[in-house]
Order: sequence, then structure tokens, then C-alpha cells
Amino acid sequence: MGADGEQIGIKPLSEALANARNQGLDLVEVADKANPPVCRIMDYGKYKYEAAQRAKDSRKKSTNIVVKEMKYRPKIGVGDFDTKTRKVKGFLEEGHKVKLTIMFRGREVQHPEMGRKILDNVAEGVADIAKVEAYPRLDGRNMTMLLGPDKQALAALKKARAQEERQEVEAAAAEATEAPTE
Repeated sequence: MGADGEQIGIKPLSEALANARNQGLDLVEVADKANPPVCRIMDYGKYKYEAAQRAKDSRKKSTNIVVKEMKYRPKIGVGDFDTKTRKVKGFLEEGHKVKLTIMFRGREVQHPEMGRKILDNVAEGVADIAKVEAYPRLDGRNMTMLLGPDKQALAALKKARAQEERQEVEAAAAEATEAPTE
């Protein structure tokens, strides 16, 4: 195959190499299993560069999903609960999934409803930006639940925050122009 993509036909190796050299390009074997092998006249350096760029773009477009974990206890205090739930909300806003774990000790495992209540409260607290992907279940002495970010809700939240920020900047600018100078 020639540099512009047209078929040249079956040529001896020496003639094909000479043809490539005359054009200042490389003779690259495309399909070695074919009979006879298929070769192409091209700029191999440019081909490698474009292949690397395509690979880079495909890596850029792929998302790397991270699962963060937050551990709670059945007898957690209100302040600790609020702090951990705020952290969970932050993880979800960043686009991460969050695995919530309730760790039971001793006889606490006999009251799984306490752990279920905590997980339900967390899910309710982040319901505006998350959805439950795996409902609470008991695994030995731990109860786990998986939350995932709700992409549409996150997009709406970011849009609302940007609008709010824009209004604050406009209000500050209007206030600065109205202020009398002394």
C-alpha cells in the first residue's frame, strides 16, 4: 500500500524498499501472517506518535473509580456522626463511591437495628447527591452499605453553586460601585 493509501500490488522486497526510500518514508509490515505479507509505505515515527496520542486520549477519557470507606460505631456521638457524614458527602462530591461500615463489638452485634438506623441516617443525609448501590447487610461483626454518587444530582449541585457564586460576585461589584468615596 502506498503512502496515500492506494494499492500498489505485489512487489519484490528490494523494489518496495527502494520505492519507500525514494519517497523518504519507511516500509512497515502491517500483516505478517498474510500470504504474501502486507506492507505499507508510511512515516513510522509519525505513526507511533499518533498511536501514543490515541492511547493517551483513551486513558484520559476513562474514569478511575475509587471506593472510599468510612467506619462508624453503633454508639457514635452526634458530633462524630456529623463530621464523618460531612466527610462522606465530600467523597461523593468528588465522584468517589463510599463504603460505610458499622463495626460491632461484644454484644452490640445482637442489635443490628442500631447499625441499620445509623446507615439509614447517613443515606438520608446525603440523599441529595448519592444513591444506595448496595443496601445494608451484616457480614460477621460488620454491617456494610455502598453509596455511589448521583451524576445528575452532582451536576445540578455544581451548576447551582456556580450560579450562587456569580450572584455574590455581581452583588459585591455593585456594592463597590455604590460606595461613596471620601
